[in-house]
Amino acid sequence: MKVGFIGLGNMATAIIGGLLEKRMVSAGEIAGYDAFPEAAEKIREKYGITTVSELGDVVKDADVLFLAVKPNVLPAVLPEIGKGLDERTLVISIAAGKDLAFLEEKLGRKDCRLVRCMPNTPALVLEGCTGVCTNANVTEEDKELAMTLLGAFGKAIPVAEHLMDVVVGVSGSSPAYVFLFIEAMADAAVAAGMPRAMAYEFCAQAVLGSAKLLLETGKHPGELKDMVCSPGGTTIAAVQVLEEMGFRGAVMDAVEACIEKSRNL
Repeated sequence: MKVGFIGLGNMATAIIGGLLEKRMVSAGEIAGYDAFPEAAEKIREKYGITTVSELGDVVKDADVLFLAVKPNVLPAVLPEIGKGLDERTLVISIAAGKDLAFLEEKLGRKDCRLVRCMPNTPALVLEGCTGVCTNANVTEEDKELAMTLLGAFGKAIPVAEHLMDVVVGVSGSSPAYVFLFIEAMADAAVAAGMPRAMAYEFCAQAVLGSAKLLLETGKHPGELKDMVCSPGGTTIAAVQVLEEMGFRGAVMDAVEACIEKSRNL
């Protein structure tokens, strides 16, 4: 199976790393193109894949083609991709805010087999979460292949396309919110005298462990919160401050702003 990449940035790096780690393809079966030669050279040296100087050289040979460029770049490259695209090629786009209808229109192809997905940066450590939807040309076999490939770097979850912008808000962009939260907690620990490296380790592990506890127990997050909040204790004092400062409302407003921005890209 030949796998092609248009764009060789962070997300392409994560996907390629996952595919190779899980031995779904070999480095010799992956080819990539990036408008910036230094980006192509970096990933070629890291993984040993083939990189080319012409976009069309990736398109013509790919059985699966990942569109891994920024949303604002897509309108410029999609027509060129469409000209060389074989109808047998499964095209997987990771661009936020660009729906299947947009991709079909700009490719100039109604026969293309399209998968739209939204991964996130934890894919870099094979712990990503990717929402996935497809157009009508995608077969059940195609879907199975797409989910397998996208599952190489974390969880792949099928969703209806009308929810893809919500996926951006709660998964695609949310690592930034989590990192901000970790940084804020660590700053407080540093202010209280803890060395910064130690503070980051405590805070990051607490977030990791809390997420794992939620996923593995299946308990409601409110129930898990209550398990930590002893009557008159330290935790409920902290929770009270967060509630007084509008913590939940701020998070909801942030996610809603992200979703709205994605809808308007």
